[in-house]
Amino acid sequence: MSVKIRLQRHGKKGKPFFHIVVADARARRDGKFIEKIGTYNPITNPAIIELNVDSAVKWLNNGAQPTDTARAILSYKGALYKKHLLGGVAKGAFDEAEAEKRFNSWLEEKEKQVLGKKDGLSKAKEDAKKAALEAEAKVNQARLDAAAKLEADAKAEAEAKLAEEKAAEEAAEEGANAPVAEETAEEPAAEAEGTEEAQA
Repeated sequence: MSVKIRLQRHGKKGKPFFHIVVADARARRDGKFIEKIGTYNPITNPAIIELNVDSAVKWLNNGAQPTDTARAILSYKGALYKKHLLGGVAKGAFDEAEAEKRFNSWLEEKEKQVLGKKDGLSKAKEDAKKAALEAEAKVNQARLDAAAKLEADAKAEAEAKLAEEKAAEEAAEEGANAPVAEETAEEPAAEAEGTEEAQA
């Protein structure tokens, strides 16, 4: 019987969630399986992977063949590296304690890389949020400046209109006063003519 380590799809449409299973190669993708050895959630960044490394190594040593995606997951979690170390122990290159020490140091290094990626993502998110806030502040300032400019233009236009109205009123007053003065000047002249005619 050919045994494979592969993914079983679960989750809602557009939100996949996978079980990492050991199954007969002839079984359907989401059908019967021999053993579930972990889960894989690709929605999050970085992806959340839970894997029973010892069980995965046991099945790999028994001849189970991982699919391409399952192989990438096993490599990411260190199952392939642990299998490699156990092969060295079997050949007598080093003992189990040394293999465990090397695997634990590899795990620590991997954990640092994952934490660094998380920190980088959170920092990038904060930077993007800060840039968005700055852009919004600039837009708001531009709107305030435009509103102040419109208000100043409206005020200047109102002042100019008032000045024009005042000038028109002054011109109208001057025009109304000028004919009255002429009439008063003409009246004494007419009176003088009347007196001269009377004397004659």
